[in-house]
Amino acid sequence: MMPSHFTAASAAVPSAASDTSAAAISTDSAQSAHCADPAGHPVATESALYERKPGYIPRVAAVHDMCGYGKCSLTAAIPILSAAGCDVCPVPTGLFSAHTHYQTFTFEDTTDMLTGYLDAWQAEGVELDAVYSGFLGNARQVQIIQRIWHDYPTALRIVDPVMGDGGVLYATYDNALCAAMGELADGAQVLTPNLTEAAILTGTPYHGQDLTDGQVHELIEALLALGAQSVVLKGIDRGDGALRNFVANAHDGADNAMQIAHEKLPFMAHGTGDAFASSLCGAIMAGRTLSQAAQIAGRFVHDAMVDTQRQPHHDERGVNFELELHEMTALLG
Repeated sequence: MMPSHFTAASAAVPSAASDTSAAAISTDSAQSAHCADPAGHPVATESALYERKPGYIPRVAAVHDMCGYGKCSLTAAIPILSAAGCDVCPVPTGLFSAHTHYQTFTFEDTTDMLTGYLDAWQAEGVELDAVYSGFLGNARQVQIIQRIWHDYPTALRIVDPVMGDGGVLYATYDNALCAAMGELADGAQVLTPNLTEAAILTGTPYHGQDLTDGQVHELIEALLALGAQSVVLKGIDRGDGALRNFVANAHDGADNAMQIAHEKLPFMAHGTGDAFASSLCGAIMAGRTLSQAAQIAGRFVHDAMVDTQRQPHHDERGVNFELELHEMTALLG
């Protein structure tokens, strides 16, 4: 069930474009992504989640909505993952004329077409190396993702549980969809919630972005208890000029979470959550560890935001990452 302390956004059909939890970050002042015990000795045991073979182009199913105008979802995932040397196989969960920051947009639910869509993949022997999911249109689409997991049992499972931000649910999310999204946490090899989404998934109150280390560890423990193998918890803001992401895995536990802090820029941009998750996925598929991928994603989003503020209508259109795609391509060097 959806916790009663969350309220729905006023927009009719919001998409992932409004996720700003991972925005405004720079790796220029990032803390070392090493975990230490009280004596200062490293204790985390982190290894790459995907072994990239030289010359091989991995195939990634990107399960997201598509916006014709605005910077989010598949319009972020396809170019970012492609720049990282991935063959992106879109599974569109909905079609928007523009993201929902705009006053006028259209929306088409694609749920009914997806069974035949995936049947055709099976008939043609399509192969996948990873399944990366984000914004969903309704609870039935969770079953679609689980079907892909079943069809491709060796594919890496990356789940960005796009549900809300700033303590506010996106308007299309109801009790059924929130509960169903929790089912995806169980089985995710990488789960990337912001603080709003983490609270929804764990059924705990949203306390804002200023969390102590103890509160962060409790939240990560609850997320790992849902069945996720590893977690990237995004967007802790303690008002000291930095944003913090925490990376943890089930083997080492929440107490051994790796903290990655970045300088906070003085503005926000729509679509940064999708850009972060997409570049995180690209870095993982390039053979980086999860903490390395989180640092790479932070730097990529920061540099994209620097470019974005120079573009016309960026307040509405969202984050521009095109000029920084070379950072993803450089992962293959």
